[in-house]
Amino acid sequence: MALPKLSKLDLQIMQALWTRGALCIREIQETFPERNRPAYTTVQTIVYRLEAKKAVRRVKKISNAHIFEAAISRQAVQGWLIDDFLGLFGGQTQPIVAHLIECGKLTLEDVQKAEKTLRKMARKESAS
Repeated sequence: MALPKLSKLDLQIMQALWTRGALCIREIQETFPERNRPAYTTVQTIVYRLEAKKAVRRVKKISNAHIFEAAISRQAVQGWLIDDFLGLFGGQTQPIVAHLIECGKLTLEDVQKAEKTLRKMARKESAS
């Protein structure tokens, strides 16, 4: 199944559900910083749109409040966003890695974890 396109506000709502689990609309709204908190009706509209996109689902109803949970995983969305972003660079990772190193966002620990993952993948390929 293709993942739906998600806006910045969609992703912020999904982040709340991934982090905190199933929530009602009021609880989702309250995860936003008070200074930049969208209106309840805005959050409600976005949640209903996410439901139509099959990104969230209703899991139960308590009194008048519907409880929603993420229907797509954080990892799936992150992978899709990264692939989409890489497409802007023609699939080349080097310019992105160079920028991350230059601005100090790629640490030695990150590189070591990446090396470990690459070794695991290489072992799996050679075992096949």
